[in-house]
This record gives sequence, C-alpha cells and structure tokens, in this order.
Amino acid sequence: MDYGHSERPPGAGALPTAIKILVAGGFGVGKTTLVGAVSETRPLRTEEVLTETGVGIDDLSGVETKRTTTVAMDFGRITISDDLVLYLFGTPGQDRFWFVWDELALGAIGAVVLADTRRLADCFPSIDYFEERGTPFLVAVNCFEGARKFRLDEVQAALNLDPEVPVLLCDARRRESAKEVLITLVEHAMKTRDARRRAE
Repeated sequence: MDYGHSERPPGAGALPTAIKILVAGGFGVGKTTLVGAVSETRPLRTEEVLTETGVGIDDLSGVETKRTTTVAMDFGRITISDDLVLYLFGTPGQDRFWFVWDELALGAIGAVVLADTRRLADCFPSIDYFEERGTPFLVAVNCFEGARKFRLDEVQAALNLDPEVPVLLCDARRRESAKEVLITLVEHAMKTRDARRRAE
C-alpha cells in the first residue's frame, strides 16, 4: 500500500529527526576518512586521482602520499539514536572547489573543522567561512602518526578561536572517535541555538 509522503503506516513510530552536518578542513586532513569511518551506509565519494594538472596548485607538503582528492563532496549517514539521524557532507578541501560550499552549507546545523597540526593554517579558511556565517562549529585535531602533539589550549590559541568553540582530539580512522566528535558538535550546536534564542 502506498502511504504517500505525509502519512505513516499503521503502528509506525515517529520519524527520526534528520540533522545535516558539514565536515570541513584543509586538503588531505582526513575528511573523506572520517565520513567513511562513521557512516553506517556505504559513503558516497567524489574522489578523483591527483594528476600533474594540480602541480603548483595543490600543496602536498605533509601529505605527499595522497593520491586522490574530493572534487564535490563526501556523503554518509549515522544513526545516533532512535530519534536522531545525522547526514554528513564532507566538503572539498582545495580552494578551486569552494564554489560548492554554499550549496552544501544550506540547512546544516553545524560543522566539524578537521585540523592537522603539521598544516594548522590550512583550516583557517574553513573557520573563517563558518564564523562569517554564524554556523556553530568545533575543531577536531586529527592525530596523524608522527605529527607533533600540542595541548588543546595551544591549538585554540594558535587558531584564535573564541573560548566557547570546542577543540578536541580525534582519530578519523576510528568510528567511535568520529562518533564522539559528531555528538559533541550536535550538543554544541544545540547549546548555541538556545543561547541565541535567549538573547533575542
């Protein structure tokens, strides 16, 4: 039987709340890895092999072994609870693909900005983007092997973040670590929304 778009079959529970989240950051920081690690469905990827065309355009310092790059977006989904589903949109990291960001950002409640301490300045454009639009975000430091370790307050100071912006460590390869980052973002976004409502 066709129940249409507005009706639910008899006995069906309430639809879960769907929340859109962006995963942003510099080139090679682990956005595709995080979306793939946490998604309960096979993630949609728009990766292409790096070619000589990108020589002199794509900065591979610190990520010399990278062979592919996202040219549109990554997409994944994770169910947090019976009433909450997160839809993840990984943004392209290179400047020449920034024209898709405004479309991806529509309807997002917040963003994860992944950071690599070897290339910390690479996440400044993402931070600026979300600050300018008033989009709640957090910074997740992806712990790459061999990278120098910094205290979270040092990262916060280096990025000149407001004190209320969460900064945490993560391993983008591990599902539980990525899930913790997403839950922290949802909590931060809700807290930010409530604070703005009280201020109105």
